Amino acid sequence: MYTWLVFIHVVSAMVSIGPFFVLMPMLRKLPAAEGDRLEAYLDSFTFVVRLSKHTGHVLVASGLLLMWIGGYPWTTPWIFGTFVVLFASLLFMARAFSPTIRRLRQPGHDRTALVRKLSRSLYLYLFVLFVMLGLMVMKPALW
Repeated sequence: MYTWLVFIHVVSAMVSIGPFFVLMPMLRKLPAAEGDRLEAYLDSFTFVVRLSKHTGHVLVASGLLLMWIGGYPWTTPWIFGTFVVLFASLLFMARAFSPTIRRLRQPGHDRTALVRKLSRSLYLYLFVLFVMLGLMVMKPALW
């Protein structure tokens, strides 16, 4: 059972992080996109954010089960650190992507500024995800 949970945990981490890399080339094309192409790019961003959110639920649930079955306490440094970063990333994600994508769909917006904000949010969120991934993989003794 533990091995399957590790597998589910790893796959959900891959599915949670991987699709964000598909968005990078779209960021370069987004400023000049019009009409249906703009909608397709924004729909892709929305899909990736939703996918990441839902696979994040699987990731957290499987992680909690792994903690429970494996006997890891909450005070384990890499677990505690990961949860601190996780809660910070949840607050960040709630404010970073969806409102910006919504504003890009509205007429009369400053597309350059919004694409720059979306780009900054994407790279910052990937950094946060890699910090969590690093904590999970390397399991550092933070204290």
